[in-house]
Amino acid sequence: MSAFALYPWIKALHVAASLMFTAGVIAVAAFLWAAGKAAADVASMAGVLRRWDRAVTTPSMLLVVVLGFVLVRSGGWFGAPWLHGKLAIALLVAAAHGMQVARLRRLAGGAEATRWRLGPWLVAGFACIAMLAVAKPA
Repeated sequence: MSAFALYPWIKALHVAASLMFTAGVIAVAAFLWAAGKAAADVASMAGVLRRWDRAVTTPSMLLVVVLGFVLVRSGGWFGAPWLHGKLAIALLVAAAHGMQVARLRRLAGGAEATRWRLGPWLVAGFACIAMLAVAKPA
């Protein structure tokens, strides 16, 4: 494989790493924001994070979907195999987001906190989405 053939994969990995960095910074910012606004108990922090999700995360997700559709249409990629894989992963990520919103709602209502184990899978999903979108493998 030539250096030229590796370029899209290197760029894809760069974008995936950038997304992970951004996600980490935003997650810490959200936590610090919540910690500054809420009492130390889980229910009030979950309520603050629910408001963050409604104000930032969900609108961003909707914008990603709309702009993604525009990009796919302008690029003529509707039949591309990479797009089908990307959409499948994106649907799983969107479903996990819905599960997170439901969990935040229950926690804000006073439910007991349980361990959330999908975090690493979400990170991997976002990385795969980014790499497929940038590299567009055949």
